[in-house]
Amino acid sequence: MIETDRLRLRELSLDDTEFVLELLNTPGWIRYIGDKNVRTEEQARDYLENGPIKSYRENGYGLSLVEEKDGKRAIGMCGILKRDSLENPDIGYAFLPEFNGRGYAYEIASATLAYARDQLHIPTICAITLTDNKRSIALMEKIGLKFRQKIYRKEDEEELLLYST
Repeated sequence: MIETDRLRLRELSLDDTEFVLELLNTPGWIRYIGDKNVRTEEQARDYLENGPIKSYRENGYGLSLVEEKDGKRAIGMCGILKRDSLENPDIGYAFLPEFNGRGYAYEIASATLAYARDQLHIPTICAITLTDNKRSIALMEKIGLKFRQKIYRKEDEEELLLYST
């Protein structure tokens, strides 16, 4: 779907159940994205079927798997989401902890943003993050998103920062 120098982004499938189970239970995912209560392979399959796979079918886009090109190791997720609680689609990303700090998030997020703009023709992309997620804030700014406002969504327990193109 999207390729960069080091990474490939592809649609998630039910074959990615074990990876999803691992990623959704990392401390970073739980703290900054939220505990999705995915603890079994069956729950991971359900997450895939009713999340990314459903989004591909309904919206033509969704969270996708990020893998290293030179080993095809799954290292994270990145993609465009359409949430009922936001006016515009938003970009989301998460990586296994051992892949943080290598520039992967910037590499794939900037390519995903370009794809959303140029191929999907989405005029405005936003992003949300917790106020204390300094790494995510820095990445949003680095890929060209601008802070717009603080928001509260009923599904979140904390204040969020809203950025957009």
